Amino acid sequence: MDPDRTVLDAFRDEADALGHAAARWADSDWARPTRCAPWPVRELFAHVHVVLAWLPGMLAAPAPAAPDTSAAGYYRPDHRFAPETDAARIRLAREHAASFATPGRQVREFRTLTAELTGRCAAEPAGRVVRTRHGDAMLLDDFLTTRVVELAVHGLDLADALGRPAWLTPAAAGVVLRLLFERPADELPGPADRLLRRATGREPGGPAPAGLRPLTLG
Repeated sequence: MDPDRTVLDAFRDEADALGHAAARWADSDWARPTRCAPWPVRELFAHVHVVLAWLPGMLAAPAPAAPDTSAAGYYRPDHRFAPETDAARIRLAREHAASFATPGRQVREFRTLTAELTGRCAAEPAGRVVRTRHGDAMLLDDFLTTRVVELAVHGLDLADALGRPAWLTPAAAGVVLRLLFERPADELPGPADRLLRRATGREPGGPAPAGLRPLTLG
């Protein structure tokens, strides 16, 4: 990994924040609807778990010789956002949520996975390249950036569904804002959680700040 481990630290911090928040939710909270229809809270949380769980297999596979896709390039409008791909996402999240007897067990497995991933990624050499399930060859740092996006943006979806304050961490906010905007994050106005909601179409009230990079986020 990169010596400063900025992206990995953001991944660790945001995963820890989500796991800590989820451990305190009441049983009734898990059935609440989210803006990510048709998923309720439990299935949206399961979706985040699923998209992180691809990584162990990617790290175990042979590394491609060189990257061919950046973090921004990962969000291009191709087959990964096709209706059949979306249907598969919905099905996998539902199956994953249903595989746990209780939400508590689901949270424990999530926290175990994210702790293991943090350790495994920290042990990888700088410049490590992985192959995604969509066929992209990416630097591990760039792929982890996309996982921080999943944690941060869906973390906002979960917080809003539950009527709770956002737990968005500064490290994750910085990583996602650098990806979304074509200007420095410290030049952007307003709280980070509101910026991310506006930039991803989750909050009405006018256009997002100038410099928004055109990404297909689904």
